[in-house]
Amino acid sequence: MIVVMAMPQIAPQEFLARPFRVHAFLSDVPLHDVWAVDLPAVPGEATLQEFNRRVKIRNLAGKISWPARALLGLRLFLGRIFGWDKEPKRDRRRYFAERLTPEDRERSSVPAGTPDRFFRVVYSFENEMLLEVINRTVHAALLSALVPMPIGYRFYFGVYVCELSWITRPYMALIGPFRKCLVYPALLEQVRQSWERVFLREADETSRVKER
Repeated sequence: MIVVMAMPQIAPQEFLARPFRVHAFLSDVPLHDVWAVDLPAVPGEATLQEFNRRVKIRNLAGKISWPARALLGLRLFLGRIFGWDKEPKRDRRRYFAERLTPEDRERSSVPAGTPDRFFRVVYSFENEMLLEVINRTVHAALLSALVPMPIGYRFYFGVYVCELSWITRPYMALIGPFRKCLVYPALLEQVRQSWERVFLREADETSRVKER
């Protein structure tokens, strides 16, 4: 059984004070909310790219608590019925990935537009990753970032939302309580557990093997 710990929905000012590329990149897109979870120190140095490579955050959704999975399943079911998840046939310039500069594209380890479950990669830097999704309800971006702290690291999770039509606001209001009370806290708790597993427990196991 997975116990979901309370994760802070932090003030935007803390997030905006960090030197992330996303601040300039999505300066005209409203920041819907931002969350953070503190992670313990690890042997050596850690990066978000290394964490993604070893854990694949995209697969964490399958490990969250059953209430969060049930809500996600319901949302996908309704999406299929009402066609919410179909990408609108519009000018591709609407995609955030079209904003990338040549320097951004060279810096990113993943090509823009690469599918990532329900999303597409905009960019993937060493300690910052931006995904986007555009459908008939919203045009949203999810930002994951990792920052070294005096003790350990802090993982940030930001959500940006563009209004596409009249349905965007009521849709976000409808899913807001479930997203904030169940889905995001469960996802961030899985990030913390996976971090400890791949950087601490595996390191301990490797050390014990070498000592034999």
